[in-house]
Amino acid sequence: MSTGNARSGRSVYRLVFEPVVDMEAVEETLLLAILAIGCLYGEAAVRLDAGYAIDPDGRVVVLDASTEIGCAVARVFIGFCTREFGDDTFAVVRADGPLPKRPTAATRPCEPVA
Repeated sequence: MSTGNARSGRSVYRLVFEPVVDMEAVEETLLLAILAIGCLYGEAAVRLDAGYAIDPDGRVVVLDASTEIGCAVARVFIGFCTREFGDDTFAVVRADGPLPKRPTAATRPCEPVA
């Protein structure tokens, strides 16, 4: 069985943060979101299904939202970021494709769903 097609259809969220946001705090907030989802689904499930990449220099976080757990991490993380850093301090773009090796590579937006 090939997973190539399944991987290419993944949804990822690319968050780009403004320069006023401390990227160490962003990473800590992401880890807190992962911990929260781990309390709901279990640590092993989160380790299997929650993928992310962080580029502190590029001020980008990419989250794999192709699974229920990954989507839950994305929702909690975005909610935490909104409350902690402010609604206008980051932008979110949904993209299709695999979780990139480099977060800055997730630039292609999703095709609209008909």
